Amino acid sequence: MANASIRLGVSPLAWTNDVLEDLGDNVSALQCMQEAAAVGYQGIELGRKFPRKTENLQPLLAQSGLSLASGWFSGTLADISVEQELHNVAAHARLLSGLGCRVMVYGECGGMPGDSPLDIGISHSPKLSAIDFDAYAQRMSRFSSALYQEYGLRLAYHHHLMMLVERQDEIERFFSATTADVGMLLDTGHAVAAGSDLSALIDQFGSRICHIHLKDIRRERLAQVYAQDESFNQGVRGGMFTVPGDGWIDYQPVVDFVLHSGYQGWLIVEAEQDPQVAPPVPTVTRAFNHVTSLFSL
Repeated sequence: MANASIRLGVSPLAWTNDVLEDLGDNVSALQCMQEAAAVGYQGIELGRKFPRKTENLQPLLAQSGLSLASGWFSGTLADISVEQELHNVAAHARLLSGLGCRVMVYGECGGMPGDSPLDIGISHSPKLSAIDFDAYAQRMSRFSSALYQEYGLRLAYHHHLMMLVERQDEIERFFSATTADVGMLLDTGHAVAAGSDLSALIDQFGSRICHIHLKDIRRERLAQVYAQDESFNQGVRGGMFTVPGDGWIDYQPVVDFVLHSGYQGWLIVEAEQDPQVAPPVPTVTRAFNHVTSLFSL
């Protein structure tokens, strides 16, 4: 690729879903990797089918010719101490660090409503006002600093539908209250679906962006999710998300940021879809061609 500081990867979610296990459950980790590499992707994120020991995962990556870009960690710092979270993350962080990752995706799963929050109506998203926000921001800052000091991993905090930091005002409040050690995972799909303005987020927090998920949205399906108060999982099953180029998001603010800010890191093509409805290889191939053209890669 023309810009060696920017690498293009893909999420295995196109092949097999991490939460809805019936979606692509017959697909192996090696199949995901080999098909991703054949399209031209340089890396891949962790999926639920992937081995979680370095000695088992490394040979699969090597066989496919891919790098490990990062991997999601389901954190609960909203509910527990920094020391507990460091204990919980240790094996995951060692795996990422040992395989050359520079960032770790952090999803805040604490403070979420009910036993199955992704199966309740999207209007029931948790509120930051329900927790001691200042203490949470302090814990996240301390945890992020320790994660980097111990494992060399930058924390990439994932603003996410149905999680504590979802809407633009919540994103602004969170990153304004945390230290620069807390990086941002800019997820285009989750940002736009929550009503955020990509240009505004980039203008305010571009220096914090350390990982990027390129996800698109089917506008009519998203509107239906909100109008009928469907759950996140219902939205996924119904095709709310898709890959870049197949939806309505304007990526120009992200393109301008990546090309002119000095951003160094991964662009990850991602979309939770039903692989029976959106066959993975044609889907991620279209996205690869669209993104390489869009970002002049």
